[in-house]
Amino acid sequence: MARPKSEDKRSAILAAATRVIAAQGLGAPTAAIAKAAGVSNGSLFTYFETKHDLFDQLYLELKVDMASQALADLPAGSPPRAQVLHLWTRWLAWARACPEKRRALAHLCVSDAITPASRQIIAASFAQVLDLLEGIRAAGPMRGVPLPFVLSLMNALADATLDFALQDPDHADAHGREAFEAFWRMLS
Repeated sequence: MARPKSEDKRSAILAAATRVIAAQGLGAPTAAIAKAAGVSNGSLFTYFETKHDLFDQLYLELKVDMASQALADLPAGSPPRAQVLHLWTRWLAWARACPEKRRALAHLCVSDAITPASRQIIAASFAQVLDLLEGIRAAGPMRGVPLPFVLSLMNALADATLDFALQDPDHADAHGREAFEAFWRMLS
């Protein structure tokens, strides 16, 4: 008879995978992840059928964590600029507070292990944000540019901002405000 799965062990494996992937990339062996989680390699595969399954589940967990932080207390009735500023500020705060999660997520976002179904789940969880950005983009100077390209520019600007914020924490908030102003001018 199989032992019941422990949510604590599953969480420990996902936390360890975050740390190990952030440090070693997607080539990190599952044995290293299991060791960091304090479980056997066999136990890891009790919770995740394959390494790809582990990566896919971690991607979902990290994206949902990031989205919940960014969307928390979103001032939905506020003007679009205030809403986007809120999202931007919360997103940067999450990434600054969780640099390992940010690094692991950067690796996972380009991984072939992430299923189309998982990418669709995340897109659906960000539908409110995508609708907001699409409405602003459609009326601004980027109206002739596809939204995915605008999102790529936004991600690149956020990554550059975060790199500077982590290197210069005393001016992190100023870097975030300046980057937002640049993004807003581009978008609206």
